[in-house]
Amino acid sequence: MAVIESRYVDRISRAAQRTRWLAPGEFRLARGAHLNKVITMGFRMDAVGVVVADIQKSTAFYQRLGASFGPGGHEGTVLADLGGFKLLLYTEALFRELNWDIDPDAPRTGVTLAVGCDSTTDLDELYTWLDEDGFGFREPLDAPWGRRVATVQDPDGTHIDLYAPLT
Repeated sequence: MAVIESRYVDRISRAAQRTRWLAPGEFRLARGAHLNKVITMGFRMDAVGVVVADIQKSTAFYQRLGASFGPGGHEGTVLADLGGFKLLLYTEALFRELNWDIDPDAPRTGVTLAVGCDSTTDLDELYTWLDEDGFGFREPLDAPWGRRVATVQDPDGTHIDLYAPLT
């Protein structure tokens, strides 16, 4: 077990007293004399990108989940505006063109997208519809946190959680 000297505990305690929640686009410097200085910058998290092998198959899959795609601004990309949040699909070929590593054989479980359903009936019907075409992954169940959940996979194995409130 590590022992923390009291002078470090005092520093941690004083820093904790000055802590406040940061607004989107703000971050706190992590080092140096300006440790608690809050910097505001013009950025926000407003999109998620998914690398896909076949952009036509993946576009068709996400359209089934309600996405409406337009061009992404470059060959090998498409963009869906999901009401303030964007879904970007990139081809593996584009990543290779940029010399970015992509392992097409690696499981794609590090990112989970989520689709909210209005009811448990809607969730069950959506899961069944996607499962009939081989996209089912985890069957619907009632989770202890008060939601019905299930997981499907896109054509490349990216997980999409379906969720609905239990009523």
